Amino acid sequence: MKRIPLNAIPEPWEYNPSKWSQRLRIIIIAAVPTLIAIYMGLYQWGLIDSVWDPVFGKQSMMVLDSEVSHKITSWIRIPDSILGALAYLGDIIFALAGSTRRWHDRPWLVILFGIDVIPLGLVSATLIFMQGFVVHSWCFLCLVTGVFSLVLVVLAYDEVWSSILFLYRVWKRSKKFSVLWNTFWGRPSHLALQVGSEMAQKRDWGK
Repeated sequence: MKRIPLNAIPEPWEYNPSKWSQRLRIIIIAAVPTLIAIYMGLYQWGLIDSVWDPVFGKQSMMVLDSEVSHKITSWIRIPDSILGALAYLGDIIFALAGSTRRWHDRPWLVILFGIDVIPLGLVSATLIFMQGFVVHSWCFLCLVTGVFSLVLVVLAYDEVWSSILFLYRVWKRSKKFSVLWNTFWGRPSHLALQVGSEMAQKRDWGK
């Protein structure tokens, strides 16, 4: 059985969540908090003397120099801002990888991308927005990166949902872990190809 077209649109969407226009938005948006996090990491490494904050002033440095921040750094051996930069950079790398059919051909890649963006993004945003209650100071640039994290979650979930739905239907149809496992790693069976075709056959493939 032939593979579905590269521009196939999976249920339940009216667009292909793996198409480049979707992923380029994620790349561009993720680039902003990546640069911001690197900038704050330079301060935490002592390479610059201060951090720009037009709203809370020196509170940003109080947050970045807080006991909580130092504790996290002692656990991971790098400043927490640099860890955040690496996570955002991971978003960019994952968004660049794979074809416009990767929701079907590379479910493992899409789900790994989703893990990097969605759970980590939600946790990161929650911790950032809680800083005023724990550290009793606010960091403007930290809040900006938190907002970007939430935007990335919104932009990424549709593609992740398509891959999960595809895997679920393969499992429901086959009831065989081996078939599901091979499909997850991009080695689809005739059954998996059929499921993918069914998910897209009622869509307008020209979009």
